[in-house]
Amino acid sequence: MKVLERFSQFVSNTFAIWVLLFAVLAFFIPSGFSWIGAYITTLLGIVMFGMGLTITVADFKEVLTRPKDVAVGVVGQFLIMPTLAFLLVKLFNLQPEIAIGVILVGCCPGGTSSNVMTFLAKGDVALSVTVTSITTLLAPIITPGLIYLFASEYIDVAPSALFMSIVKVIIIPIALGFIVQKFFNKQAKASVKVMPLVSVVAIVAIVAAVVAGNQQKIAETGLIIFTVVVLHNCLGYLIGYLFGKIFGMNLAKKKAIAIEVGMQNSGLGASLAVAHFSPLAAVPSAIFSVWHNISGPILATIFSRMNDKVK
Repeated sequence: MKVLERFSQFVSNTFAIWVLLFAVLAFFIPSGFSWIGAYITTLLGIVMFGMGLTITVADFKEVLTRPKDVAVGVVGQFLIMPTLAFLLVKLFNLQPEIAIGVILVGCCPGGTSSNVMTFLAKGDVALSVTVTSITTLLAPIITPGLIYLFASEYIDVAPSALFMSIVKVIIIPIALGFIVQKFFNKQAKASVKVMPLVSVVAIVAIVAAVVAGNQQKIAETGLIIFTVVVLHNCLGYLIGYLFGKIFGMNLAKKKAIAIEVGMQNSGLGASLAVAHFSPLAAVPSAIFSVWHNISGPILATIFSRMNDKVK
């Protein structure tokens, strides 16, 4: 078991490498990975189940002890990234399917990897965990509404269908994980040690499936999508940091908000795109997943070297 734990830790620490490697393999050998596309929703559910195994009531105590900080993070998440996505879509005059995909990833809640990056950045981890948990739980209501607001000009959006999808792939698996943790605590604690490995495999598989299923389209439009995704992510970090500064947060909190805002649950974006829109609409989420696992560690390294003298 200890060997498996160490391997899990190694794979988790080298997450970006595996995502990039299998994205490239899926691009050049699409037939080897396209079959995974049918299991994207299931794979994301497994990741969310793992999140449920780790969530505790204590993760939400920050809502009561620091409501302003949590509110800044939650509002920043659901205000900055969707607005940026919409502006970038307009600026680059993206075709409808790609535009929907960019808006989709912008409207998703924060990704769980943001908590790890905040820790590495010497940021406020408790705040990051709470904001991730709250935005994830609010996603069934807020994400469909935001998608309807920003994407309805490109395609008919059914908020109720999106709501049900998010409940199925986010809320139910998290709730099941939480229940298992409560009633089978000992087994859950043992499982948590290898969940990073399971999560990495699942996310890598999702990315590979989307890339394989859209290999030709990515060859045609990949550069423009990559440019938009990089701008979306990096501007999210920057504006998230400034958003925290506006509200007088200290450096650790600003780091947490910046990372929380910039890193998205791109797996959810890919799942919603495949289920409700088109395979091509899932491509921005897949590329975002590759990119933010590269940019996140870079930003965390820069942040870790900053001290409180930095304004």
